[in-house]
Amino acid sequence: MKVVQDKMILPDLTICNCYFEENIMLIKPEKKYLLFFILLIVIFTACDSNRVFDENKTVENGKWKVNNKFRFDVPVEDILSRYDFYLYVRNAVDYPFSNLFLFITTIFPNGQLSRDTVELTLAGYDGRWLGSGMGSVKYNQFLFQKGVMFRQKGKYSFEFEQAMRVNELKGIQDIGLRIEKE
Repeated sequence: MKVVQDKMILPDLTICNCYFEENIMLIKPEKKYLLFFILLIVIFTACDSNRVFDENKTVENGKWKVNNKFRFDVPVEDILSRYDFYLYVRNAVDYPFSNLFLFITTIFPNGQLSRDTVELTLAGYDGRWLGSGMGSVKYNQFLFQKGVMFRQKGKYSFEFEQAMRVNELKGIQDIGLRIEKE
């Protein structure tokens, strides 16, 4: 078995000592992590080119009080494209309901308001939790609106309120908004 030491330049412009063993490059362990990290960045940025906005807010102690609003501020410059809106919900499996009602208030750049009531189904009729995740937390992504066109440039604000008719809603961990170009 023949082993030859060679030098290779990586994207960070540092020189790495690599070993070639029968046409297989063996990289020293300390550089494997760097290459893995670079590969992850490339994969995640390349697969998410349509994302315009993506943000999650944590519900403090998993208890969403009726007067707590979560606000997402979205700057909009492109009013010619169409957008898809997704809502994220992370809930504990001890959440006492099979659905989640939300009031979503949209504040337009000119100050005009629009308010929607939305029902998100978190569990099936048989009581099994929908969404992904193992253990005590489930993650759901819901298509809220498809093909939306913004009419004005500027800052849009989206405020989320729980509308479950309880003062303190237990079991909701995170709430989020994602906007993608179609």
